[in-house]
Amino acid sequence: MSLDLLAALVAFAFVMAITPGPNNAMVLASGLSFGFRRSIPHMLGISLGFAFMIAMVGIGLAQVFEHWPVLYTILKYAGALYMLWLAWAIATAHGIKEGKAKGQPLSFLQAAAFQWINPKAWVIAIGACAAYTSHEHFLFSMAIVVLVFCVVTLPSIGVWALCGVGLRRLINNPRALRAINVTMALLLVASLWPIFSDVVVH
Repeated sequence: MSLDLLAALVAFAFVMAITPGPNNAMVLASGLSFGFRRSIPHMLGISLGFAFMIAMVGIGLAQVFEHWPVLYTILKYAGALYMLWLAWAIATAHGIKEGKAKGQPLSFLQAAAFQWINPKAWVIAIGACAAYTSHEHFLFSMAIVVLVFCVVTLPSIGVWALCGVGLRRLINNPRALRAINVTMALLLVASLWPIFSDVVVH
């Protein structure tokens, strides 16, 4: 992979990881409700889980969905329902009391599994595999794509967790906390628009 292509890949990974989406909305809410340290397994699950997802897409999972599109459809809508449940859980989360929030943040495995029902993750994974791998050196270029996303994703989502921690320290009003949680929930629901628009079109 040339240096120019590598630089483009890093830029693409950074933009995709730092811009708003389901993962970042949930990490911000986790930082707000549970603090940075307790959100680390969540962030590691996103970073490593998404890297694994890219690898699986690259070695042929996309072809499976091409042959059996109903599997992708089932996964897409089951994921949408689960994300709506997560949005409800975020919106109705209890306020912070004595520095701790009720409930538990997502675990490493839960965050990793979430990538498979995240519409933004699918778009990024397929786009990265299509644009930044070469047929001549496929395994090598795929390994670079996976490594770049693994390295870039963690600090990018960490910024969102730190933003949540900052809000946690600044805001003590339960109503304000509830408003922020509801906003994060609405952002999560808004990220489902590609799925809802597909239903409207068809």
